Formats: sequence, C-alpha cells, structure tokens
Amino acid sequence: MKLTALLLLGALTMFAAGEFSNRRAPGFSLMDTRLQQHDLQDYKGKVVVIDFMQTTCPVCNALADTLSTLKTKYGEKLAVLSVVTLPDNFQTADAFSGKHRAGWPILFDSGQVMMSYLKMRPGGNMDVHFPHVFLVDGNGTIRNDFEGTEDQKLTAAGLSAEIDKLLK
Repeated sequence: MKLTALLLLGALTMFAAGEFSNRRAPGFSLMDTRLQQHDLQDYKGKVVVIDFMQTTCPVCNALADTLSTLKTKYGEKLAVLSVVTLPDNFQTADAFSGKHRAGWPILFDSGQVMMSYLKMRPGGNMDVHFPHVFLVDGNGTIRNDFEGTEDQKLTAAGLSAEIDKLLK
C-alpha cells in the first residue's frame, strides 16, 4: 500500500513540474560582469534558481525584486544565477544589478546554455519567453521551471512554496 501511495505521489509531482523539468540540469561555466566564472557544480548541495532574463523585460525587473527577497529569506541555502544574452552587455547588467540590489551574479551566455535548458534545436521551436526560471535541487536535477507568462508562480509566495519543497 505504501509503495502505491509513493508511486502516485511521484506521478503527481512529475505532472506538476514544468515542461523542461525532471532531468539533470545541463552543466555550464559562464562569466559574470567581474570576469569570474560560475560553474553550476560550484552550487552543489544548494537549491539554485537559474533565471534566463533580459534587463529590458518588465517581468524580469519585477522578478529581480522577488529574487532579492528570496535570497534574503533563504540565505546560503539558495543560490540565484541570472543569465543574459545579447543584446545585454556588462553595462546593462551592472545597471540592472545596481537598480535591484541584486546580490547574485548576472552571467553572460552566447545562447548555448539557454538553448540546452530550453531543449532548442536548429529548425525547431526557437521562441523564448523571458523570464524563464529553473529550480535546480541540491543534486543538480531540474525540479521545476516557469515561463514569464506564469506570473502567479513567479511571486515570492509561489517560488517560496517550491523552494520549501526542495529544502525538505
């Protein structure tokens, strides 16, 4: 009976996850505005929020304030990594970071990391909706992902509930 309940719970959890979830998070090593490399493996053991964003995106700007609140709430248990690509550059990223008092790195991607997380391929669907947030558990597995149009999930309460599940 317990095994059946566990299987049912596992199935329900899998269906609750986002489209790109329940798989190993693709590895990466990306540079921030201070020319320091950030490797996903450096954050093993922590819950990691990976935020693919643009500095000019209004939803991304609102989310940055939410992420700041979450970083304060969870401290060292939570790592936040924002990832940008062109047309953003060091100046736009630094301005964004200062405006939102982001206490986490903004990383620069040539597009390959974003494509691997969103399972994009040449000739396939190349639509990206910003922000796109991935929650990675301490073992390096994507447990959930949220697209910018899912505002209710990208609130402090919505993300806190998801992070709390991962910290248990």
